[in-house]
Amino acid sequence: MANDEKEKRQRETNKLVHRLIGVIDEHPDQVNNYYDLGSLLTRLKSFDQAEELFMKALGIFEKKGDQEAVNLLNYGLGNVYYTVGKIKSALEYYDKIDDPKLKADSYLMMAQSYMKEKQYKQAVAYGLTALELRQDDAEINQVLGDSFLALGEFEQARGYYDRILRHHPGRADTQFNRGLVAMVLGEDYHYYLDQAQQLNPDYYAKSEKRIADIETFLRKQGNDDNDK
Repeated sequence: MANDEKEKRQRETNKLVHRLIGVIDEHPDQVNNYYDLGSLLTRLKSFDQAEELFMKALGIFEKKGDQEAVNLLNYGLGNVYYTVGKIKSALEYYDKIDDPKLKADSYLMMAQSYMKEKQYKQAVAYGLTALELRQDDAEINQVLGDSFLALGEFEQARGYYDRILRHHPGRADTQFNRGLVAMVLGEDYHYYLDQAQQLNPDYYAKSEKRIADIETFLRKQGNDDNDK
């Protein structure tokens, strides 16, 4: 039964890919058609095909001098490289974007890229720039909270997580990290961790080691204080 369902999804996916190819053939001058197909191929992990399509489309629209289209395709290609872990290439394409409509998204992706590279101060810098453009964006606030958490700036992290949870309490990652911050700051943390576990047991199980890491950090900090 599971195989039947998988085969059915695969057939539907193949149909969608072919339909999008047909739409490009019918309307080769519309950039969204290339972007939609490239994004779908990225989600399907057909990364070489996605890269080839975005590169081909960039060649077409650069010749036309259509900067708005070029911006969108640069964003799509950056997402391909980000997904496969080619962070330097991803940053190169995100940095090319000068379309005001895509600026917040590109700054967010640059912040997330620097997070992947563990360059948290750069992640904060781009996250704050993105936040100026979209104050209530949960993903932007999350990357800022996570960056400050990684830097040990726990009160800063708390502010960004609290901002998210006011409007998006169903985020397991935010609840979990808010719980870690609460542990460090001496607040009641059980509620946040319980919420994270209920919302996404798999995420909680994968992240549980971080609770032990925080407990070790707090014990060490207590011992250091006692030695003074």
